[in-house]
Amino acid sequence: MKKEHGLQLATLAIVFMLITSGCATNTKGTSGAAIGAAAGAIAGQAIGHDTKGTLLGAAVGGLLGYIVGNEMDKYDQARLNQVYETSPSNQRTQWVNPDTNRSYTVTPKPAYTQPSGQVCREAEILATVNGRPEKVLSTACRDNTGRWVIQ
Repeated sequence: MKKEHGLQLATLAIVFMLITSGCATNTKGTSGAAIGAAAGAIAGQAIGHDTKGTLLGAAVGGLLGYIVGNEMDKYDQARLNQVYETSPSNQRTQWVNPDTNRSYTVTPKPAYTQPSGQVCREAEILATVNGRPEKVLSTACRDNTGRWVIQ
């Protein structure tokens, strides 16, 4: 991929994310885009060691995060919440949504306590949507009632 093309792609993706985040109020897709963009920017900087790598990483991560966040329905959210609550660390849990035929593989990490005292847990999610695998890192923290809430 030519550098100019990559930069144009990154710019278009960032504009897309800004437009969608401005039109929506805290949707799953918007939250996924924000998380994906942050993770992608870090990865892009680590790989490319320059601004273009960071922008491209943010763009790709944002788009993947938006797709995965938007694709999970209530059934999938309930299953993901169950993984956060009951699955042992580093043990994969898999399911196929009976309505959408989308498959998910989730690997939770050990819980940790933030400086604020809030207990959180990360999970790696591999979602297969329309035959395309999408990978995203998700974080959930317990709210004041003890329920896991995806950040």
